[in-house]
Amino acid sequence: MGLELEAVGDLALHVILTKLGPKDTATAACVSKKLRSSASAESLWSKFCSQDLDLKHPLDPLGNPTPSFKKSYQIWREAFGMYPWLLVMRVKRCLGRLKNWLGINFPEAEATLRKGASEADIQHLERILKVKLPLPTRILYRFCDGQEFTARQYADETLLGLIGGYSFYDHVVNVYLFPLREVILKTKAVVRHLGFSNKSKYIVVAGSAYASKLFFLNCTTGQLYVGTANLPTDGEMIPCVPKELISSVHDFNGDQQQDAMLLWLEEHGRRLENGIIKLREEENIRSISLFPEEPPLCSTAITNGVKVRASAVFIPEAAANAQKDHAKYTFSYSIRMSLQPEGCIIDGIPFSSCQLHWRHWIIRAYDRIVSEVNDEAVIGKFPLLHPGEKEFVYESCTPLSASSGSIEGSFTFVPGRLTDPKGAPFKVKVATVALHLPDYIF
Repeated sequence: MGLELEAVGDLALHVILTKLGPKDTATAACVSKKLRSSASAESLWSKFCSQDLDLKHPLDPLGNPTPSFKKSYQIWREAFGMYPWLLVMRVKRCLGRLKNWLGINFPEAEATLRKGASEADIQHLERILKVKLPLPTRILYRFCDGQEFTARQYADETLLGLIGGYSFYDHVVNVYLFPLREVILKTKAVVRHLGFSNKSKYIVVAGSAYASKLFFLNCTTGQLYVGTANLPTDGEMIPCVPKELISSVHDFNGDQQQDAMLLWLEEHGRRLENGIIKLREEENIRSISLFPEEPPLCSTAITNGVKVRASAVFIPEAAANAQKDHAKYTFSYSIRMSLQPEGCIIDGIPFSSCQLHWRHWIIRAYDRIVSEVNDEAVIGKFPLLHPGEKEFVYESCTPLSASSGSIEGSFTFVPGRLTDPKGAPFKVKVATVALHLPDYIF
C-alpha cells in the first residue's frame, strides 16, 4: 500500500490520508520520507483536531498553546490514552457545545467553568468517598472540574449556574455543577447524614445555590437522581434520565457507554442550542431559565392584540411521591404577557394600552378539574401593557395529585387603564399549558 500511495500526487495523497484518519496516517508516516512529509502536514492535523476534538487552535487539554496541531493531537491522545477514544470525543463535543453557547450568550457563566481535573484529583475523590466513577463522568471531570465563583458572587448571591433554574414566590433555584472538592464535602455531609446503604455509592454532583435542590449520581448504576421534599426524612429521590438510555457501567464496550451525567448534559446543551430554554434578565442579573420558550412546550395565544405565552416546569424538590395527598407533584408555571405593536384592538379600534383586571384559571389533574380560580390581579399586580415594552412575567405554582395535568383560562383586561377605561372589559385567552412528569429532570 505504501508504494501505491507514493505514486499519487500530493493533493490526492492529502485527501487519502484525511480519509484514513489519524491512526492510519501515523502508520503511513513510517513507510517513506514522502509519506512522512505528507502525513505531517499541519492542514491535515488541523482537520483531525477539528473533527475529533473540536479544536480551532493547537491547544493541550488544559488550554495551553502547543507548537502544532499534530503535537496537540498527540498530547490529547497521551493524556486520555486510558479511555475509549470515541467516548472521549463524545464528551469533548458535549462540553464544547455547552462552552460555545455560553461564550456567545452567557460569557460571565463560561468564566466560572474550571479547568479539567487531573487523574490524581479523581483518584483522590474515589479513595475518600470509596466509589468508582463511571467512565463518562470521569472524562467529564477531566475536561471540566465543575464551576467556581468569586467571593463577590457568593456575597451578592449572583451564582451563574450552568444548569439554571426558576423562581416563584420566594423559591429561587439556580443549579450549578460542583467541583470535585465540593463533591467530596457535600457527599460527606449529605449522603452519610441520609443513611444511604454503602452499596449505593451516591455522590452529590450538582445543586442550587439558594433553595434546597441536590443532584446525586449513583456510581454503581450510572443513574442521576434529584432529591424530593422527602429527601431529608426518607432519602426519596427521582431519576433524572430515562433508565433505558443508560448503559451498564460494567459494559466493557466503553465506546458505547453512557451514564446519566453525560446524557443529562447533552440534553441540556440541545435545549440551549435549539432555543427551547433561554436566558432571563431580572434586576440586571442574568440566568438560564428552565421555563420552555418554544412550542410545543410553550403555548401562545393572541387576543385583541394581547399576546400571552405560557409554559410550565416540574419542581422535583417540592414533590413528595411517598405521600397520598394532593401535594404529591408540584409544577411551576410562567406567564408572559405583552401588547402587539398595533396596540389593543377592540372592534377594529386601536388603543395604546390595556390593563389587567381579573384572572380565571382552570387546573386539571389528568382530565379532572381540581381547582378553579377567579380572582383579581396576578401576584397582587395589575400590569399595564404598552406596545413595544418588555413582557410582563410572573410565575406561580400548583400542587397536583397526578403526574399529568393542565392549566388553562383567561385574563380580563380593560382598554386604556383601570382608572380611565376606554371601553368595555374583554377576555384574553391563555392557551392550555401541559403539566407532566418529564423524561429529563433538571
